[in-house]
Amino acid sequence: MNYISFLQLHDELSLLAVIVILLVYDIFASEKALRFFQPVAILLFSVHTLLNCLPREAFEVAGGMYKYVPMLMYVKTILNIGTIIIFLQAHHWLNGEDSIVRRGEFYFLTLSTLLGMYFMMSAGHFLLFFIGIETAAIPMATLVAFNKYNHKSAEAGAKYILSSVFASGISLFGMSMIYGVTGTLYFDDLAVLLTGGPLQLMALVFFAVGLFFKISLVPFHLWTPDVYEGAPTSITSYLSVISKGSAVFVLFTILIKVFGNMIDQWQAILYGIIVVSITLANVFAIRQQNLKRFLAYSSISQAGYILLGVISGTAIGMSSLVYYILVYMFSNLAVFGVVAVIENRTGKINMKDYNGLYQNNPKLSVVMMLALFSLAGIPPFAGFFSKFFIFSAAIEQGFYVLVFIALLNTIISLYYYLLVVKAMFINKSDQPIETITSDIPVKLSLVICTFAIVVVGLFSVIYEKIAMLGFGI
Repeated sequence: MNYISFLQLHDELSLLAVIVILLVYDIFASEKALRFFQPVAILLFSVHTLLNCLPREAFEVAGGMYKYVPMLMYVKTILNIGTIIIFLQAHHWLNGEDSIVRRGEFYFLTLSTLLGMYFMMSAGHFLLFFIGIETAAIPMATLVAFNKYNHKSAEAGAKYILSSVFASGISLFGMSMIYGVTGTLYFDDLAVLLTGGPLQLMALVFFAVGLFFKISLVPFHLWTPDVYEGAPTSITSYLSVISKGSAVFVLFTILIKVFGNMIDQWQAILYGIIVVSITLANVFAIRQQNLKRFLAYSSISQAGYILLGVISGTAIGMSSLVYYILVYMFSNLAVFGVVAVIENRTGKINMKDYNGLYQNNPKLSVVMMLALFSLAGIPPFAGFFSKFFIFSAAIEQGFYVLVFIALLNTIISLYYYLLVVKAMFINKSDQPIETITSDIPVKLSLVICTFAIVVVGLFSVIYEKIAMLGFGI
């Protein structure tokens, strides 16, 4: 084996370098130097993002275990930008007077999960895929339980790790069945050998169920509300956007590259999963009073919409999926950013606490409103265009009834998103939340998200550029 070829792994190597530098900095820096830890971490990670934001020619390493295609550059860059925004939003939480954790641990663990996602997305072999998914899952469980003296956070960490182990075990069992019937785990070889036999169909189901747990699709979503509520809000937003986005992209990639000959079977499975996920999540979201649980069910519903791009199984479906992840990232991070600001400063997290929020905090209210409108798909915000493209991809393949059901559910989602808007702008409160002054990093993150919500949808040329790449997977 030519080990020099591993130097082609620019994304992973530069991210690993950032992780090592931050780890050494955290261990050996003085208390005075540690005050600048966040700016240094964001600067290093931003440099990493810029160095890897240009597409390269496709290549493979280790006989095809690792594969790079141009589309990966777009997805990884989107995840990097989302991670930077989360770092900005975590500023007050990590630097607050009641903070009892080392800031370096947060950045080290977060970037470790991202490294696992990199390997997972670039895998051309099920072994590397499994290494990547576990590299991402184990630090994530630690992040969920980051507030270790908080009962809910510790409970959420336990629930997440148990659900993750269960999901990984099911996926691994499916992979073992794939190896048993084919004798290989290379994606390129499996594309020819998997033709849709009963045992192969069972292997597909077990493997997919494991990923459905990661994406939190109904009926594999039961861990989601409790984990979202118990985890620190910055971790919840990372779990909702970055982790989910990478998992959906990997699901699409493997279904096409490995199970392409079984498209009729997995489309039938996804059809039912999409309908149930969107419908039940929307119904349960209406009942929620805790905003983090509310956003958990919203996230489950959004995952169902994202799968409309997966079920199409086409190049337009892939590009629509990537565009949807981009828009969903900015919209969801804006909502979580506002929730985090209010929770960190006041400890309030229930819907009724937001009554009259506009009276003392008009800017936060407007940011929240625009983000919720985008998630609901109201024009002219970016969420409208992302839903339009994802629906078009499904309609192109003849899924008219499925798209109609999704459209009906969009009306339901609009109702419960407007409940929050109504609380902020219409409902009166004798004791509204006092005026909150956000830190500069948090303000910057909210400005970036709001600008993207308003502008990205108007520049659909971004979508067209991605579509021109075709699959590239």
